[in-house]
Amino acid sequence: MPGKRVFITGMGIISAIGTGVEETLVSLRNNASGIGSIEIVDTLLKSKLIAGEIKVPNDKLLELTGVKKNAYYTRTSLLGIAALQEAMQMSKLDPSRQKTGFINATTVGGMSDMEKCYFDLVDPTTKSNENGLADCLDCADCTEKIADHFNIKDWIATISTACSSSANAILYGARLIKSGQLDVAVCGGTDALTRFTLNGFNSLKNIDPSPCMPFDENRNGLNLGEAAAYVILESEEQLQRSDNKPLAELSGYRNFNEAFHPTAPSPNGEGALIAMQETIQMAGLQPADISYINVHGTATLNNDLSEGIALKRLFGENVPLFSSTKPFTGHTLAAAGAVEAVFSIRSLQEQIIYANLNFKSPIPELGLSPVTLLQTDKTVNHVLSNSFGFGGNNASLLFSKYV
Repeated sequence: MPGKRVFITGMGIISAIGTGVEETLVSLRNNASGIGSIEIVDTLLKSKLIAGEIKVPNDKLLELTGVKKNAYYTRTSLLGIAALQEAMQMSKLDPSRQKTGFINATTVGGMSDMEKCYFDLVDPTTKSNENGLADCLDCADCTEKIADHFNIKDWIATISTACSSSANAILYGARLIKSGQLDVAVCGGTDALTRFTLNGFNSLKNIDPSPCMPFDENRNGLNLGEAAAYVILESEEQLQRSDNKPLAELSGYRNFNEAFHPTAPSPNGEGALIAMQETIQMAGLQPADISYINVHGTATLNNDLSEGIALKRLFGENVPLFSSTKPFTGHTLAAAGAVEAVFSIRSLQEQIIYANLNFKSPIPELGLSPVTLLQTDKTVNHVLSNSFGFGGNNASLLFSKYV
């Protein structure tokens, strides 16, 4: 869909490294990781694993969001509202004044709270106050509650494509704007930590009990995290009406599903290559124009090798500066693409490139080394952000400095 341009006019975030965009930026600048002990999720793995947990209990989230107690809002929904209220305020968005859509991404949905009442459901002799959450299990429940909270009615959709979910939400929102179906698209995702995901990834043997080491020879798996992040997309015509100043332009995007394996990427990085290549082409740019890549970089054996091969196939010997920011936040699953979209936009605004924490030695097959220290002396005009999910669902987004 050439022609129409899409701009970002607001963004909001909550993660293990901060509540709000500015607090988050301070952590990124100071190399302050949010990976640590698990305190809020009640799991037997507490003593064995670390994670990017947001140290804000649900009662404090209720205060932060203004949601009434006993309203049966799950932690996933509350995190989403906390992040989106910042984005809405930044863009001064009133959904009643233009065609506004809400494209939300999640993988766990209400499972973060539903699992609390599981034993009550299977054993009728036990009772708790959690049973009202049983209807909140499905992914669309948090989408509906967040949309209702902000009075968004024109277009509501839920996307769940594993780790690429919120990147796909952003590109879907852009398509709706380019096709003229929406003036404004509120796009992003939210996922809370759950016993289910902690146990599930642990059973796959791809969780590192120590801080994760993306693109390192001795990487041993990911650290999970929880987060919510959203961006406000506006058409060029709507931008003139709203008089908002763009934070950045979404200049390119592409989803490519290679369907190689349920949980593993293709060994030659084919899906990642095509997603990145066609994203750059959509923007009318060349690979040499990319200033920085926020890689998917989960620190699993398969992902980093496959993504690195794709980088070398596309950029040859001139791979741009790149880093994974997951050692800051953990892998936040459906929220990851939107979290890293916020990071990418701030990279453009601040002209900085973030450190890839915990890196020591390159993967021998690649010979690639990410940025290990915060870079403040580089020109950053175009940032490529990768989100590659289970099932071979690969999404890339390209953010460009607004000129």
